[in-house]
Formats: sequence, C-alpha cells, structure tokens
Amino acid sequence: MSAAHILLLEDEGALARALDRRLRRDGYTVAVCENIANAKLAARRRRPDLALLDLRLPDGYGLDFLEWLRGEIPNIPAVVMTAFGELDDAIAAMRLGAVDFLKKPLDLEALHRVVADALARETPATRVANDAAAAPEDTGLVGDSPAMRALYAQLDRIAALAAGEAPPNVLLTGETGTGKDRVARMLHARSTRAKNPFVQVDCAALPRDLVEAELFGHEKGAFTNAHRARRGLLAAAGDGTAFLNEIGELPMALQAKLLTALESRTVREIGGDTERDISAWFVAATNRDLAEMMATGDFRQDLYYRLNVLTLHLPPLRERGDDVIALAEHFVAHTAARYDRPVPTIDENARAAIRTYHWPGNVRELRHVVERAVLVHAEHVVEATHLQLPAALSAPAQRESTDRATDNAANTTLADSERDLIERTLHQTQHNVSQAARQLGLSRGALRYRLEKYGLDGG
Repeated sequence: MSAAHILLLEDEGALARALDRRLRRDGYTVAVCENIANAKLAARRRRPDLALLDLRLPDGYGLDFLEWLRGEIPNIPAVVMTAFGELDDAIAAMRLGAVDFLKKPLDLEALHRVVADALARETPATRVANDAAAAPEDTGLVGDSPAMRALYAQLDRIAALAAGEAPPNVLLTGETGTGKDRVARMLHARSTRAKNPFVQVDCAALPRDLVEAELFGHEKGAFTNAHRARRGLLAAAGDGTAFLNEIGELPMALQAKLLTALESRTVREIGGDTERDISAWFVAATNRDLAEMMATGDFRQDLYYRLNVLTLHLPPLRERGDDVIALAEHFVAHTAARYDRPVPTIDENARAAIRTYHWPGNVRELRHVVERAVLVHAEHVVEATHLQLPAALSAPAQRESTDRATDNAANTTLADSERDLIERTLHQTQHNVSQAARQLGLSRGALRYRLEKYGLDGG
C-alpha cells in the first residue's frame, strides 16, 4: 500500500519545514505550499489523501481554499491549524468538512495523532471502525489483561449513552501516562457524536489570565485586546464532545462557573448579557485525587459530583501483568517501522527488567524508554542495559531495586512518581524543556506548570 499523500498549506517557512520533516518521518509523502495558488496546482497535480491547512495566507483565506478543495475532492479529510482567537474560524472549517483542528503553537506529537486519526476516518463509519480496531503507539490500549478487558467493555457501554440532549458526564481517572486523553477520543469515536467536533481543553496548559475567555468565550471589548467577539471552547464543541483534561488544575474561581454551565447547559460569555445553549457531551479527566482536593478545599464538592456521574478508571501499568511486554513489543515494532530500521527482538533479561520496573510514568514512560533503546542502542536485540532502567543494571541490582520498589511502594505518592519522572526526563534532555515536554507527551505550558508546582529548574 502506498504512503498517504498530504497537502500542507502553510506560509511560515520554519513551521512548514518542521511539519514537513515530522510528517515524512511518520511515513507520509508531503506537498508543501506557501500560498493558495500553489496549493491548487499541487492538488490538481496529485490528489492528496489529507489537507493540513493554515487559515491566514498571503493570497487569501484558508476557508476559501477548503471550500474549493471540497468541490474538487468531496470526501477529502482536512485538518486546520489555528492561532489564539481563531476558534470560530475552526468551527466554520468543520462545517465545510474539516475533521479536526490544531491550535498553535503546534505540538508535533498531537500532529502525529490527529493526522493518523483523520486519515482513518474519512467517513463517520470508517472512523468508528478504525478507532475501535486500531491501537496507535500512544493509546495505552494495547493489552488483554483482565483490567483492560473490563475497560474495553465499559468503553462500549458508556459510549452508547452519549446520545440525547443531556448525556451523562464522564470522569476518567488514573495516573499520569495511562492514556486518559486517548480513551476520551475513543469514547467520542464510538458514540453517535463521532461526526461532530472533539474539542480538548487542557486546563493545566491554558494561561491563567485567559482560562475563562478560552472556556466560555467573550464579547468584543470585554477586556484589553478583545478586539472581536469569539465563542468559547465549551460552545465550540457543538453536538460533539468537550474533553476537560486535567480538570483538577482548573482554578477554584472558575469551578463555580463551570458547574453552572454543566447544570444549566448554557454559558454566558465574558461581557455578554445573554445565555448561549451548549449541547456537548462532557468528558473530564484527572490524575489527581479529587476527594483529597475536596477535603483541602481545592476542588468543589458539587462540581465533583456533577462530573462524576460515570467513572472510568485506567489501571496503572504495574497492575496489567504481561500487557507491559505486549506494549513493549508494540512500541519496538512501531519505532523500527517509523525510522525504517530492522525490528529488534527483546531478550529475556530485558523482558525481566520491563516486568519488574515500577513504571511511575506508565505507558507514556514505557514508550519513550523503548523508543530510546531502539534508536540509540539496539540494532538486532534490545538488551536490559539498553533500557537504562534502575532494575536493568545487573541481576543482583535488579533484585535489590525490585525489593526497594516493593518496600517503598506504599510510601510513594502519585506526586512523588510524577516529580521523579519529570526530573529524570529533564536530565535525559539536558534540561531542554521543549524536548522534555515532547517526551512526556505534555504541552510546554503543562510542563512549565508542573516545574513550578514541584519547584524544579527547567533551565
């Protein structure tokens, strides 16, 4: 099967080159165009399988090109790239058939996921089928342990409840790196709302002074630099899904306003005097203990009970038995294929190290460890030392490390594990915050928040 061909329309040279490199690394062919005129020529010269479009271009407006392109190739999936303040344009693009949008500054890992999803869902039917069957490298949903089989069954039951004007809210819980964002996307894809927008709100990554405007929208002139009215993210989801990621990081001052929105199914924009109806399905996620936060007064009890109508708990990797080996093999094969390298095997010592390590960063950490081993060390065999895990130094050290992990497990909190993972990643990247954020699967803003939270030096 030939590689998918992507039409990339972006006039900012440095960004276009970075996107081109990443897309080609993922195995796609790419036609890079800096203006609409060249994009039309490129589309006629070779029919693209997907269009990745900026909205502000030197010779026109991206939506006009998208409308032309849909006339030429009616079923082509498109992804639009938007800057702050262009969310209404992204919604207009979706009305023209765009399947998703990416907010600038772009996260290249998010680009990889969104493009793969878009290519797999040219129609709502194929989208649901492919999302249900596929297991991309960052889903965390590879495995057949009892815990995961129970999760799969719950996914289907909950997705079936998304129909109607006021579907029950869903709360996803689990440690960092267990795949909550991917589960949210799978819930959306398996529901009757799959053809509508999926809007992800990263509560920890939003600038503190803009959280309210991003969530609820604002009228023109509502505050400094509010040069035009714009719809908030909650309303932008329309009849789709609004995913409130890291809901435990939402400022206390806005929790009451979110509660009102969830209860009344309306929002009032900043500076506005009318209510706007919202019809989205709300899915929230957290890696924090909301019960503990309620006890300390950091999270509203009424909001917790409003969100916690249906709960899905994602098990940590250490509780998933041999799923950890299945995942490691999956990441080895995927990494080798992505970088056009031979697929190495995992030797028995490496398998033992993988089984005995605690994996505080869960599936996300496993993926990065395996990718590094394949790219930096392994050619034909992944050995225990290639993993660079504390338990992989030697057999005695492995047993000692495992014993220490067992002895200390009861005294290790989630915050401790998260802090340790961030420290080790910063050390590996020589305190390059952007690179560390990519390895951890976080936005730069989300990592900066955690650096401040744990008092770590980001360099």
